[in-house]
Amino acid sequence: MPDEKETVAPKRRLSRQEAQCSIAGCKRPYRAKSYCVVHYQAWRRGEVEGHRARYRTCSKEACRKPVAQGGLCTEHSAAGGEAAAAVG
Repeated sequence: MPDEKETVAPKRRLSRQEAQCSIAGCKRPYRAKSYCVVHYQAWRRGEVEGHRARYRTCSKEACRKPVAQGGLCTEHSAAGGEAAAAVG
């Protein structure tokens, strides 16, 4: 027999109804970025722990604002500059 090659069907992408949210225990259907509607909105607000953030967030504790300069948001970087001016 000549070399018979097995035909492999290409992987089929799951439809939006078949795909589920990537958060453990969530059974809702996928919306975007592998999250359901609820978790996608939480991801956009920067509230999904352990998953890649939408953008870099401020390094101050409990601050979820986007980084502006030096790892801090505009509010904390301005407050740091005022404190340095008062000391120096």
